[in-house]
Amino acid sequence: MGRVKRKLGLLEAAARAEAPPPLVCALCHRPLGTRTEWHHVVPKSEGGRETVPLHPICHRTIHAAAENATLARLGDLGPVRALPPVARFLKWVANKPPDFHAPTFKAR
Repeated sequence: MGRVKRKLGLLEAAARAEAPPPLVCALCHRPLGTRTEWHHVVPKSEGGRETVPLHPICHRTIHAAAENATLARLGDLGPVRALPPVARFLKWVANKPPDFHAPTFKAR
């Protein structure tokens, strides 16, 4: 029994040593915190399938800045980052910790 437990411990240690690097947010490129949301780059309602990990605040910012039809037309996060409200947000959030949260408001 002791040998089996030891082998299991070694397997667990090897799995931790080979763990992938921490994920980063697809929008702001900061490390992800404890909460991660998955965003359809092209909205599911518009036929999109690919998802990317985001901070909750980044996810809400995307949807506050652009409607699904606009996101489908843009088709990638690069042009979304160039939207003025998102560009302002990215400058502001750059130095915040991974689990930072603040209310998100729709752009006027």
